[in-house]
Amino acid sequence: MAQFTRVSGIVGLITLQNPPVNALSGALRQNIIDVMERALSDPKVKSVVICGQNGIFCGGADISEFGKKMGGTPLVPLIHSLEASNKPVVAAIEGVALGGGLELALGCHYRIAHSKARLGLPEVTLGMMPAAGGTQRLPRLIGIPAALNIITTGRHVTAAEALQLGFVDQVTDHNTVDAAVKFALSVAGQSMDARRISNFPCPCPSDVDALFEEMMQKVRQSARGAIAPIACVQGVRAAATLPYSQGMQREAELMATLVTSGQAYAQRYFFFAQRAAGRWRMPGGAGWDTSKPRAVHKAAVIGLGTMGRGIAVALVQTGLSVVAVETQEKQLMEAKQAVSGMLERGAKRSGAAPALDRIRYSQNLQAAGDVDLVIEAVFEDMNLKKKVFKQLSAICKPGTFLYTNTSGLDIDQLASETSNPELVVGMHFFAPAHVMKLLEVVYGPRSSPQAVATAMQLGKKMGKASVAVGNCRGFVGNRMLKHYKDQSYFLLEEGATPELVDGALEEFGFPMGPFRMYDLSGIDVGWRFRKEEGLVVPGLASGPSARVRRGLRYSPLGDLLCDQGRFGQKTGRGWYQYDKPGGRVARSDPWLHSFLEEYRAKNGLVARRVDRQEVLERCLYALINEGFRILEDGIAAGPEDIDVIYVFGYGWPKHRGGPMFYANMVGLAKVLERLEHYHQAHRDVPSLQPCSLLRRLVASGSPPINTWREVIKKLHSHL
Repeated sequence: MAQFTRVSGIVGLITLQNPPVNALSGALRQNIIDVMERALSDPKVKSVVICGQNGIFCGGADISEFGKKMGGTPLVPLIHSLEASNKPVVAAIEGVALGGGLELALGCHYRIAHSKARLGLPEVTLGMMPAAGGTQRLPRLIGIPAALNIITTGRHVTAAEALQLGFVDQVTDHNTVDAAVKFALSVAGQSMDARRISNFPCPCPSDVDALFEEMMQKVRQSARGAIAPIACVQGVRAAATLPYSQGMQREAELMATLVTSGQAYAQRYFFFAQRAAGRWRMPGGAGWDTSKPRAVHKAAVIGLGTMGRGIAVALVQTGLSVVAVETQEKQLMEAKQAVSGMLERGAKRSGAAPALDRIRYSQNLQAAGDVDLVIEAVFEDMNLKKKVFKQLSAICKPGTFLYTNTSGLDIDQLASETSNPELVVGMHFFAPAHVMKLLEVVYGPRSSPQAVATAMQLGKKMGKASVAVGNCRGFVGNRMLKHYKDQSYFLLEEGATPELVDGALEEFGFPMGPFRMYDLSGIDVGWRFRKEEGLVVPGLASGPSARVRRGLRYSPLGDLLCDQGRFGQKTGRGWYQYDKPGGRVARSDPWLHSFLEEYRAKNGLVARRVDRQEVLERCLYALINEGFRILEDGIAAGPEDIDVIYVFGYGWPKHRGGPMFYANMVGLAKVLERLEHYHQAHRDVPSLQPCSLLRRLVASGSPPINTWREVIKKLHSHL
């Protein structure tokens, strides 16, 4: 609803009321039209202020209406009616003005924002574009380059930046509605002809074609196959080259194409998938997400390597008091400097003071004795972590939650070292921990619901997408990634090159292919781990036994590179060559190609032509197949959990929805058929054998992805 009242005698106050974010549903749009007509027909009303209830102006369109026939007045004529008003209309922006909410504000004649408000046009993040005049009005108001930056990225803009750019008229630290009413009184009775943005000329440089060509190249590169950012550039170009009415028509045409696209469907799915993953529960269980988290005021981080430093920064930025423990003096001094630098840079970006006083450093584990929770982030070694957990169990006060940052070690083994295993939960952060959005919260068989709930809530406060997953080797993300990696190596053995594999997967939308990723993270990281596992056999370079470990097909290619001292970017040589150690620009390496030919010859392998489609199917379907096994095993509660993990943690292109959604879009029967084909050709790779859950879903008619949770629940109930 939109409520109408008259304040200060002559100002009509229209309050948007559609909790929680005053989304512009069909009913609300119609209501705004109705109360606006009332305000305009009231001779006592000389100006109008539009605000939102509960300190939020408007979060935009009602996403649940997308793809459906909308009721009520469409947003475009509503905004045109505001702009055409002969009485001044002032938007009082508190909280957020996003998407359609900002477009509504741009239809007003003036905009007053609270200093903590955020504004933006984030439609591109849903595979769409601003379609209520956003691509036409914003460039007319703030210029083409600034408008393109905001529209093609979907980023949120602070009130201070909005004032600087010129799309709000005033910023206040006080009551925004009061400030807007005061402003409305000052402009009452004035002509609004010069305030209608649709009448503004679009400020254009002399060579507008060159500007848009340059911008289109940049956007294509960063979009990695997403079509919405491209459409946004085309929409802004229409503002620069066409009259307003024709530009609006072009905006509508572009939006009509986007809204029905598979990419928009994927990104709308992902929007709701994030909500589903946040409503965590143990598969087949009940009540987990109703468990109340415990309040946390003080936390400890044990181990200040790369991950520990990032975790400490994330905790401080959340507002907690942090004790950072590192027993090695040199490492501690380096960590102090690094953490202080990260906090200062973060504060500079946010405009706040760096909270350096919230963190205290110690070389003694005893310093963690009075905290509410501990996050252990020592080196990924089970014996070392067991030792730390045993010590923490004796040192910490009763009830302290003991969390471990591990990428795949058994949570239950660590819990067994403590006197209260129910307090132990995994928190798998992704590097850099204070930046990356994903957090896998790993519960063991004895983890208490409250321990999990507290970890989930803490992740949320850090601004992360927290996903609760079960305890198994590699959890969800790394367990699936293993099979993706295996296929990338096997493809090289069979005739592919790193350039072909990377090119295919980057064209699909990954920010980088697997071999560029291995070079970036360090090929030696996995090599050292495989050595500890006994998988690396020194001196074994050829023959049948070189390519089999524990009865399964194994590729020693990465191990052989490490034997040559080729660790990736850090050494200037890996799967590619770099100008210098630490260099970032990957170039094809003739030595590597000769090495692959020699390896194939030694092992009796005949190179064949591998095409890009096979690369995609082998790498992606092997990964997806393991995703179905994870669902079958109850490690993830639903496909949404897996998709959120892969988009936020592993670079899966958001416009493709996530691996399980992608399987649904391709068709489960097609995925099953191709897996069967590749398993027939590679009997020594059991991970290519289709999962029984995939077979059951296909046999039951390939139900839509939003019903899989119920299907899986029924399957579990029959076990």
